[in-house]
Amino acid sequence: MRLKDSIVVVTGGASGIGRALASRFTTEGARCVVVVDVDEAGARAVADDVGGMAMVADVSRGADVARVVEATETDLGPIDLFCSNAGVFLPGGAGVSDDQWDQLWGVNVMGHVHAARAVLPRMLQRGRGYLLQTASAAGLLNQIGSAPYAVTKHAAVGFAEWLSITYGDQGITVSVLCPQAVRTRMTDGLAVGSAAAVDGILEPGAVADAVVAGLDEERFLILPHPEVLDYMRRKTADYDRWLRGMRTLRARLSDLPEAG
Repeated sequence: MRLKDSIVVVTGGASGIGRALASRFTTEGARCVVVVDVDEAGARAVADDVGGMAMVADVSRGADVARVVEATETDLGPIDLFCSNAGVFLPGGAGVSDDQWDQLWGVNVMGHVHAARAVLPRMLQRGRGYLLQTASAAGLLNQIGSAPYAVTKHAAVGFAEWLSITYGDQGITVSVLCPQAVRTRMTDGLAVGSAAAVDGILEPGAVADAVVAGLDEERFLILPHPEVLDYMRRKTADYDRWLRGMRTLRARLSDLPEAG
């Protein structure tokens, strides 16, 4: 993937990882970055900073995402890279309300589905295209303290795998971004000793660096925290031992939210 002269869409682009991606893609020579967010003022501020275009959309609504794709391709040209980056978090267990489960499912899973549904037919017709989907290390391992986040991020990784398997021989490249803790609104107030921050809290710019390197190599799995790969290997090597280790980790962490 070459970012120079490309047209890129970044959802969740008003802050955090999305903002860092928009900035870095512009530095790499992208022709235009379309900054998409439910926060109109934030999206416009980032777009102004990078010389891009701002659009307001709720990624949990398919019609919103379709409108973004249609407007981008009509006004700017073919989308080279669609970064489905928006995500939400909340703590709790099985007792989290149905509305909250639906909220996380709508953004963390259906946001990726809506993006693929809207942009893939055009990419397939052209015979080329790149999908970058932000999931989380929680989608490869788990999330102590949040069942909805763990479940939806697992589903996001599974969907990215399916896309790569299904369309990888038709000119479509897929990468999935799976960081641990990143310094964003989602991690405001997160203690260094918490589950997500065991290996440190990265700045969004460091995540953007990892993304650019991963896109250059067209790697499916982009891991800004390289330790995650070792954890995955331990998990698959001995699942029961890994689960025991996760229970031990949960027991020793003092700042966990109450299970719902």
